[in-house]
Amino acid sequence: MTARIKPVIIRVAVMVLAGLGTGAAGAALPTIGAAAPDFALKSDTGRNVRLSELRGQVVLLNFWASWCSPCRQELPLLSKIHAQYRAAGFVLLGVNVDDNRKEAEAMLKRLDLRFPTLFDGNKNVAKLYGVDTMPATLIIDRDGRVRYVHRGYFGGYERKYDQQVRELLKE
Repeated sequence: MTARIKPVIIRVAVMVLAGLGTGAAGAALPTIGAAAPDFALKSDTGRNVRLSELRGQVVLLNFWASWCSPCRQELPLLSKIHAQYRAAGFVLLGVNVDDNRKEAEAMLKRLDLRFPTLFDGNKNVAKLYGVDTMPATLIIDRDGRVRYVHRGYFGGYERKYDQQVRELLKE
């Protein structure tokens, strides 16, 4: 087995075991320009958050899990973007897909994250969005349309997010 194929097989196996495969319907991440599917989830503060109630703001939706190493690397960088732009009409929503909420809460505390985190333990929202990679990030414009989709995380993505958020805030 080549070195290139092995990581892909491992990643697919992890996603299937985590229940985040594309499923029978073959759902995929929303396409650019499509309306972002609406949902409501309970946040880390205990209140329900409904995506459609955030219309008029730019929303970065980031699906993550505590077992995801790239997520642990990316989340503090997203927190900085949130702090920088929240007063300008930007909302960052972390959507955690851990089966065990306590593991997610421990990671939130350890990383000292300061943005709303929603809990999707049954993975209904992850399935609705066709999440097939961790992390998965979507940036949604003020009209509720998906404008950018990012699968996974590699160093430097945060600069793309920053530029894309700034662009949408200017619209």
